[in-house]
Amino acid sequence: MTKLRMSWPNRITLGRILLTGPFVIAMLNINEPAYKPWARYGALAIFMVMALSDALDGYLARRKKSITLLGTFLDPLADKLLITCSCLLLASKNTAVEGMALPGWVVVIIIGKDIYITLGFIVIYLVTSEMKIVPVKAGKACTALQLSMVIAVLIWPEMGRLLPSFKYLIYFLWILVTVLAIVTVLIYTRNGTQYLNEFEQRLLAGRNNKNHADHNYSSEDRERSVNDS
Repeated sequence: MTKLRMSWPNRITLGRILLTGPFVIAMLNINEPAYKPWARYGALAIFMVMALSDALDGYLARRKKSITLLGTFLDPLADKLLITCSCLLLASKNTAVEGMALPGWVVVIIIGKDIYITLGFIVIYLVTSEMKIVPVKAGKACTALQLSMVIAVLIWPEMGRLLPSFKYLIYFLWILVTVLAIVTVLIYTRNGTQYLNEFEQRLLAGRNNKNHADHNYSSEDRERSVNDS
């Protein structure tokens, strides 16, 4: 029996997905007196491992030329799962970092972007029966900034004491992330629309070729009938 082998980039991505559980557990306890500040330190450590693994699995996939369909699906899934959990927890009253709760409008735009893009992929698949996942540079930059934003918020209690103006960097990251999220949505919308238009043109061209072939075949049949008679 042939064993199913998973590439190392996919293993790392799967590990990143599994680490979401311990991260969420740590975040749920960051404001518990018995676990302060160690729960936040633990959440920060796990998050940084997950963020670094995101860069590592992409590097290994390109270096070893082992980019697979499973990897193109799992990698964005892991990113979206991590970012969604982080944003919801950092915006919640019970799990937000003291003095630096993530604004609701940032959460809505970030999660809204992911939902919109995911629905777009589903629509394209339902229409074309093809899985088309092509990351764009703006999307990668947005993900990197989102990861940086979460880390900045998690280290705010220490950085705020050392450098009070650090909060302005966090505010800037909030704005930059939302702007890039909107830009990413626009780019994916344009790319998806172009892909659907190209698919329709290919479909129409195929039908025209088939009709032309059928017409030629019918003409040949009529000629044979005349000759036979």
